[in-house]
Amino acid sequence: MIRSVSTCLLAAASLLFATCSPADAAAQSATPTRVAIVGLVHGHVQGFLHNLTSHPEVHLVGISEPDAALREKYMAKTHLPSSMFFATEAEMLKRTQPQAILVYTSIVGHRAAIEEAAPLHIAAMVEKPLATTVEDALAIQALSERYNVPVLTNYETTWYNSNTAAVKMLQEGKIGDLRKLVVHDGHEGPKEIGVDPEFLNWLTDPKQNGAGALFDFGCYGVDLATWIQHGELPTSVTAVTLQIKPQIYPNVDDDSTVVLTYPHSQAIIQGSWNWPFARKDMEIYGATGYVDTLYEDRAPGAKYRARLTGEKTEHVETAPPLQAPQNDSLNYLGAVLSGTVKPQHDLNSLDTNITVVRILDAARRSAKTGKTIYLAHEVATAK
Repeated sequence: MIRSVSTCLLAAASLLFATCSPADAAAQSATPTRVAIVGLVHGHVQGFLHNLTSHPEVHLVGISEPDAALREKYMAKTHLPSSMFFATEAEMLKRTQPQAILVYTSIVGHRAAIEEAAPLHIAAMVEKPLATTVEDALAIQALSERYNVPVLTNYETTWYNSNTAAVKMLQEGKIGDLRKLVVHDGHEGPKEIGVDPEFLNWLTDPKQNGAGALFDFGCYGVDLATWIQHGELPTSVTAVTLQIKPQIYPNVDDDSTVVLTYPHSQAIIQGSWNWPFARKDMEIYGATGYVDTLYEDRAPGAKYRARLTGEKTEHVETAPPLQAPQNDSLNYLGAVLSGTVKPQHDLNSLDTNITVVRILDAARRSAKTGKTIYLAHEVATAK
């Protein structure tokens, strides 16, 4: 489910890409953005389709999926006309001429989807993470630059207003300089929560997904850390992964811990298919205070708890509501295409997500070899 978040609160702190105001929101085009869906194997597409078909800022013009049975399944689920469904992306793009594609393939399929769309000057928004390899991420970046089209990465946690409120406290100096970030993401496991077979098949394939829980849920924390650190590469990446349930997930990890070190702070990212309950929350510790987001109190009543200098106990606050166009992925996409928002250095932008893939790749190598990867030096040396 898409949840509200506003990055307006952070623009003045230079974390984000644009200043949001009511005038900015009003500047969005009155004409809905024409979008098409590529792929139906990603489970997030189910809730997304429900929101998309009634969203005032977008108009769905087509859906492509090579699996005929899966197309039939979604025709029945959505009651959309069969004329909107196509067996190939190429035919769909030719017939429907969207302004943007929303990609719900496996993660490894992102590059191929963008290779079809970018030469036609069609933008793309993919589900997290951007790619399974640095090679694919850089190829996607080259396509975006060559054809001058945006490529965005959608994270559910972008639209959590509690995340924005917590980071705003850090940027305003209320908890002092950043010392430690701890991010927890995941659930009991994809099979345990009953994801559809087409989703489970690629999610548990290391080539299709990049890894297991490390990529599936570790990416959220890496994205947040990269955003908070203004795009800076960590000095080092150290990761440990486990197969706690090899009888269920024989080919991928189901538990991961990644430690990112920066010159004056550390990020600990815990992505797992072994939590007793679903969670997406973070703790930010500064030199003089801390703030934690509360996953169980998500938007519109999202809360965070904090303890600041001079306070003897922590207090709980409700995060303020957040404004369009940065309150959901579709409003954000429309604003990017209309030029209202420039996607740079934010949670969804291509530059941020190139760094995210570099970190995830380093974490995968670290877990495999048992060695720390000195990423910032490695990237600098390669240039």
